[in-house]
Amino acid sequence: MRTIRRFLLLPLLAGLSLLAGAAHALEFKAVGASPVILYDAPSTKGGKLYVAPRGMPVEVILTYGTWSKVRDMAGDLSWIESKELVARRNVVVRTANAKVRAAADESSAVVFSADKNVLLEMVEPGTGGWLKVKHKDGQIGYVKTSEVWGV
Repeated sequence: MRTIRRFLLLPLLAGLSLLAGAAHALEFKAVGASPVILYDAPSTKGGKLYVAPRGMPVEVILTYGTWSKVRDMAGDLSWIESKELVARRNVVVRTANAKVRAAADESSAVVFSADKNVLLEMVEPGTGGWLKVKHKDGQIGYVKTSEVWGV
């Protein structure tokens, strides 16, 4: 009996260690130029959950054929056709009145404030807890990574 349990347990442990390594590599993408339907299954015959607006960031959980399973800001899982995703990185403000500053420093001048759920384009990846972002009106600045979702 011990041999059978060990035989079954070893592949399970190996699989879990692979998953643990993959858990650190988050992949974020954005919905392309047009709004798209998100489904409950990897098929257009699946149930339609909602329409994702253009530019909406999503975390890609896995890819299955021409479909991607994604997580949104609320933590909900759904399926989207992979061709509808773009590599451009956007983030969504998740706090009320996030301050976007001229430099990656709390004492730096405020360039603009962004309300909760405002979409910002990520210009440069984060360093030291800050991201360089761009508002759709062209203003550029730095926001704390803790105040946005999509990184």
